[in-house]
Amino acid sequence: MIDISGVSYAIGKAQILKDVSLHIPCGQITALIGPNGAGKSTLLNLMSGQEPLQTGTVSVDALHIGQTRPRDLALKMAVVAQHVGVASRLRVRDLISFGRWPHNQGRPTAADHTMIAQALDRFDLNALADRFLDEVSGGQRQRAFVAMAYAQDTDWLLLDEPLNNLDLRHASRLMAELHRLAREQDKSIVIVLHDLNYAVAWADHVVAMKNGALAFEGATQKVTNAENLSALYDTDVRLVQTEDEVFVAHHR
Repeated sequence: MIDISGVSYAIGKAQILKDVSLHIPCGQITALIGPNGAGKSTLLNLMSGQEPLQTGTVSVDALHIGQTRPRDLALKMAVVAQHVGVASRLRVRDLISFGRWPHNQGRPTAADHTMIAQALDRFDLNALADRFLDEVSGGQRQRAFVAMAYAQDTDWLLLDEPLNNLDLRHASRLMAELHRLAREQDKSIVIVLHDLNYAVAWADHVVAMKNGALAFEGATQKVTNAENLSALYDTDVRLVQTEDEVFVAHHR
């Protein structure tokens, strides 16, 4: 479980997060949703240790952020940030191999190569393995970063808008793969999503942020109703039930 207690964060005079407290369950997909500027990415960065805590505490399966060695955290959680800068003349396979660094410290073993091969296969990247990052599309690059996080082989995956630049096919396949990881490998996944339909379709748990504060959270089917979502986004949101699925309608 990720336990967040009394977390606030400011940049200068701008208050980004305001006294956020919540528990994120293990073995599930938790979607962070909310309008632009709600504090979703900042919260993800704080719970992953990418940004230093200013007030409050965060613990991940009893490891306290800010008090745990970076390598120990890297063995517990893998993070894909919203903006990642890497050398463009890096091959896709080499990028994914970076996920094994906490395990091998640059001395790869047969087990590392097996994990890299699994990551290439799971995220449909075999055909791109030897291509340089500046030779692939933005969506293909995004999948490579998620594959790198998977190769890190951690209990937790924290992903900030991983569907950016993905087409419909690959976005759906990525969410389906994350769902399989949660169900079959007991992975715990926290994912920032802007498309509510992916959140409603795939997330087990939802955390909704607005103006730096927690708006609501809970099991997806219980909290993603028209009233909550309309208030969250200050726009009319309807839920349309089909025979098999629920869709979020908000275009007019």
